[in-house]
Amino acid sequence: MTDRYSEDDVVVAVTRLTRTQLVGFIDGDLVKPQRAPDGYVFRRVDIARLELLCDLSQDLDLNETALGIVVSLLDQLHAARQDLADLAQAIDTLPEDLRTRIEAALKKPD
Repeated sequence: MTDRYSEDDVVVAVTRLTRTQLVGFIDGDLVKPQRAPDGYVFRRVDIARLELLCDLSQDLDLNETALGIVVSLLDQLHAARQDLADLAQAIDTLPEDLRTRIEAALKKPD
């Protein structure tokens, strides 16, 4: 299985996606494929994002403005989850006494 897909591959893979919608999603910066000399190149994550965009736009009837807001919020949530995972990993590298103090501080009632 490949990690790079052409525009034609994407329209075939995402069955609910039309070429017009694909162009609109790209123009609206809702999906950001890589630019290649012979067109756009998409990754698996782009295909997943396009499937989500089709679901939101077709099933929930969201317009491009609403899609932009929802996708922005999802991106922010994903980034926050990654930041939290990075923080937890950094805490795991600290000496035991510091980890214990951090754990205690997190458990304190307000």
